[in-house]
Amino acid sequence: MARDAVWAVITGMYDAYTRGDRDGIDRRLHPEATIFDSDHAGLITTREQLNKVRDARPDEGRVTLTAYDEVVDVWGETALARYVLRVAFETGAPQIVRTTSVLRRDGGEWRIVHVHENTL
Repeated sequence: MARDAVWAVITGMYDAYTRGDRDGIDRRLHPEATIFDSDHAGLITTREQLNKVRDARPDEGRVTLTAYDEVVDVWGETALARYVLRVAFETGAPQIVRTTSVLRRDGGEWRIVHVHENTL
């Protein structure tokens, strides 16, 4: 089912992040993806900008990300996923991030074209 495939892309991206696998994350992002990151004020529009934001974060393998309470809709080649993301650090309280991701089927694969995060 398309909804399951879309959700697998989302959770696969966060699993890759937890493993410190930047290539695994990038395989799930469309090359022209845009991101409103919860820890960055502006819209990220290039991979170079994304890498600068990434480089300023704690080591990717030292954070656990869990996406849940998903609502996924699919319309042809476009999908919209809304969910809650729990960001657990090695120390301190976790962050809860309300997230919306837009995906598009590209070359037969679902790829993330936009992410919007809002820390609660």
